[in-house]
Amino acid sequence: MKSLSLGFHKLRTLDVAVLSLLLALGLIVDRFTVGTKSIQIGFGFIIIAAASYLYGPLWSSVIAALSDIIGTLTSGGVYNPGFTISAILGATIYGLFFYRQEFTLTKVIFSQLIIAIFVNTILNTLWLSMMWHTPFMGYLPIRLLKEIVITPIQIAIIYLAFISPQFERIKDKLLG
Repeated sequence: MKSLSLGFHKLRTLDVAVLSLLLALGLIVDRFTVGTKSIQIGFGFIIIAAASYLYGPLWSSVIAALSDIIGTLTSGGVYNPGFTISAILGATIYGLFFYRQEFTLTKVIFSQLIIAIFVNTILNTLWLSMMWHTPFMGYLPIRLLKEIVITPIQIAIIYLAFISPQFERIKDKLLG
């Protein structure tokens, strides 16, 4: 029976460098969002999913937390620790489904659905409603619609990126 490792293993210098690059890339990619203050669609999820796949839920959670904190502080936005919790949970979910596991479309679908429903729709809507002092149910319908639209796109992006020959080469060089 294969033992479950959550990925908080000793890092090589190469791993530290790659995680640092993923953090920096995540900060850059997160700047490219579409939407309003309360409804934003970004592409940082792919960086966190890649970190989770390569380094596990614990190291990717560190990257997700740092990315959220640094990104918020450098953008001049209002920091809310709830969104950091959401970022950590998303990275953990990706890591539990991808790290040292056989990569399948089913795992991408289930991980993304869990993140979309529990993290993005419920928790992030709660953080927004608390932050802007508005009713939870006021944000819920539009955020639910956003997740219905964006989740299939995120599933396709993650799946196609991770089965690409380029990602396979990167993975083999880092983990091989």
